[in-house]
Amino acid sequence: MTTSDWRTVRIAAASAVADGILELQLEDPGGAGLPSWEPGAHLEVETPSGIRQYSLCGPADDAKHTVAILREEAGRGGSRSLHETATPGTELRVRGPRNHFPLVDDADDYILIAGGIGITPLKAMAQHLAASGRPWRLHYGGRSTTSMAYVDHLRALDPDCVHVHPQDTHGVLDLPAILADAHSGTVVYCCGPSGLLEAATNAVAASPARELHVERFTSATTPADSEPESGLDTFVVELALTGGEIEIGADQSILDAVRDVVPGVMSSCEDGYCGTCETPVLEGIPLHRDTVLTPSEQASNETMMICVGRSCSQRLVLEL
Repeated sequence: MTTSDWRTVRIAAASAVADGILELQLEDPGGAGLPSWEPGAHLEVETPSGIRQYSLCGPADDAKHTVAILREEAGRGGSRSLHETATPGTELRVRGPRNHFPLVDDADDYILIAGGIGITPLKAMAQHLAASGRPWRLHYGGRSTTSMAYVDHLRALDPDCVHVHPQDTHGVLDLPAILADAHSGTVVYCCGPSGLLEAATNAVAASPARELHVERFTSATTPADSEPESGLDTFVVELALTGGEIEIGADQSILDAVRDVVPGVMSSCEDGYCGTCETPVLEGIPLHRDTVLTPSEQASNETMMICVGRSCSQRLVLEL
């Protein structure tokens, strides 16, 4: 079984780690170890409301997988269902680990910036960097101390490297100040609400930092005067595994069209930020409109997110 296959796991432990945040430790029902993973990786979890992605945040060398889930009352129901039904002994179907937010290993310095539940992938990165002796610091913002998970654990890694900023007592994160000592060998990782990611993008652009890596939990906002390129109005998608061809219209996504032929095709966000619908491209030139793939990955045209992607060629051949 590979990490691209769905597997059954069992909840070994469930506990509240902050207001509205549930931590689940997952184990193999048969006692085997679960697949290894690197910081930034996530699991796809099947819920009654669809597939959801949760970052792995426990020790990377643990036989169990650990995720932390924020209960989102205004969401689509996946987090609520897990908060209400996830108890020790409950079985879940998961896929992964998958990693669209990997930690580069060639930086001279690391600045980690987390907002709210965005701490989960950065916790794994902080654990890895602390263990490896690399220079790092974490700036962690949230509404209040009680809403912020893992504060004590993070401070125990290195109290000099962890800076906690509850908004009710410290205000919002001062990103220009946080980046004041960044240099050309510094990489910045940021995960949290879209407003924080946009502010980090602007702050890093004005600093000497080498690069910014972000992970989104919601789709990126697009300015009204900067609509994404739409590609060809109509094109043909050939399904290499299933067989057949589908004509894609201007007002139709590839994902919606493919569902008529392959009803079980996986998807989640349908806004190009989660990576669930990533599909290998065998022929043709896709137009990438996602925020998951790096520029080099998009340039390779080896895969695409079919929920938002279009085509620059009259024909795309997909491994579906």
